[in-house]
Amino acid sequence: MDINQIASIFTQTLIYSTPLILTALGGVFSERSGIVNVGLEGIMVVGAFTAIVFNLNYASSFGSWTPWLGILVGGLAGVVFALLHAVATINFRADHIISGTVMNMLAPPLMVFLVKVMFDGRGQTDIISRRLSYASIPILSDIPVIGRIMFKNTFLPAYCGILIAIFAWFVIFKTKFGLRLRSVGEHPQAADTLGINVYAMRYSGVLISGFLGGMGGAVFAQSITGQFSITTIAGQGFISMAAMIFGKWNPLGVMGAAIFFGFAQNISIAGADLPVISSIPSAYLQAAPYLLTIIVLVLFLGKASGPKANGTNYIKSK
Repeated sequence: MDINQIASIFTQTLIYSTPLILTALGGVFSERSGIVNVGLEGIMVVGAFTAIVFNLNYASSFGSWTPWLGILVGGLAGVVFALLHAVATINFRADHIISGTVMNMLAPPLMVFLVKVMFDGRGQTDIISRRLSYASIPILSDIPVIGRIMFKNTFLPAYCGILIAIFAWFVIFKTKFGLRLRSVGEHPQAADTLGINVYAMRYSGVLISGFLGGMGGAVFAQSITGQFSITTIAGQGFISMAAMIFGKWNPLGVMGAAIFFGFAQNISIAGADLPVISSIPSAYLQAAPYLLTIIVLVLFLGKASGPKANGTNYIKSK
């Protein structure tokens, strides 16, 4: 392979990894607070739909800033949708898995219904004109070889996602907020006796997961598909959960796992142009990311030790 092909594979891997990084980090915040959030898929769907609709309506007003603002709008929509999960699990003490599953079942048909209402009965939106595109990072792109591969005509949201992962690690392990978040995920009764508002911290974790998951969906829709339909987010939320488990609920480990899964997704598409891999039937390559997800869950779910109170409803009177 020449350097151009290596650079292309690297950049495409970043594109597929970014939504996974953001969404998996959201899962980390939720589960560190003790709330299992299997509704990440549904949150991504809501974020993707909202970002595309925003992009279509305001591209002429905001120009090249539109997809970036769309990411924030998608994140806010994810917060609103995640609020349902927070209320169900924290206030009404619903089973976390059931609540998250309901979110995953609710989001796709609801968003498709809105698409049909807003786009004359069609099953998909129009294609956006303003996508998240490539850009070069000044100075770094001039570095021989490495600059050409990593920083020239690259995907800037990926580096934003990496910075968010580093910031998330700092917040969770080096700040008072992070200590309190982890404490309510490990032993909420003990945290409560120390004056920590368990409910407020758990709400914070779930809503942050909604924001990051919505951002992940918005990035995916505005960079890979360019429109929204019921198949836009197809398993990305579940792959993000696998990355979260594989990364052992540590933001940096989660980032690495997400990049690994992003590489697997990229190879399933770009493998036809690569030596050796091109000889593998395309159906096997397309199934590879999901197969890897299953393998990771089978091999690591039992061994990975998440927060001790994860999935346990807290009743203050006890």
